[in-house]
Amino acid sequence: MINMGGFVVAIDGPAGAGKTTLARGLAKRLGFDYLDTGAMYRAITLKLLRMGVIGEPTQWLDCLDGVRLEVSTDPDRFWIRLDGEDVTDRIRSKEVDRYVSQVSAEPQIREWMKRRQRELADEKRIVCEGRDMTTVVFPDAELKIYLDASLKERARRRLEQLKQLGISATMDEIIKNIRFRDRYDSTRPVAPLSKADDAIVIDNTTLSIEAEIEIAAREVMKRLGG
Repeated sequence: MINMGGFVVAIDGPAGAGKTTLARGLAKRLGFDYLDTGAMYRAITLKLLRMGVIGEPTQWLDCLDGVRLEVSTDPDRFWIRLDGEDVTDRIRSKEVDRYVSQVSAEPQIREWMKRRQRELADEKRIVCEGRDMTTVVFPDAELKIYLDASLKERARRRLEQLKQLGISATMDEIIKNIRFRDRYDSTRPVAPLSKADDAIVIDNTTLSIEAEIEIAAREVMKRLGG
């Protein structure tokens, strides 16, 4: 018999590993909700950039007082709004790319965000993806996945994403940015990127999207008893 209660699938992994693609595809396949926590950090980074305080971490938390951050959990129609404005595409800019790791490493920002992420996932059957989903935000998730891919493949995917958004970039720029983010995310003192001991690892460097979704879906069904 399949358990019909809440069920969290938590997906971690480095920048450009394809967490969003897997999470949305898996949510659609299973009829689950979907939460892109990275998009939430990107939106807050955009807010701080617009306020001109990106270089003043001591002011960040105060700047979030009264901020309205709304995020869709519908995998078929993802959007994120900042103070009522749809910023779904704007959060993918190179400027946000440059600062999002620093913003997301700030302890007070992480605590502020963690509360909201848990509220969004409460009692839902949901797929959540980010950098510390399995180790910090949802340490008791029913299924934990660490998604990885080669540096070259991650850079290729990011370049394609930027092209689709009409943002110009070079492969060298992207590789440099990903290397920086990998190093920063894995060595930061607060909630560093790491693989949870009980997470399954999926390396999708050579996998099709359909194949990685199938692997993850089978793991979910095992745990649901279906």
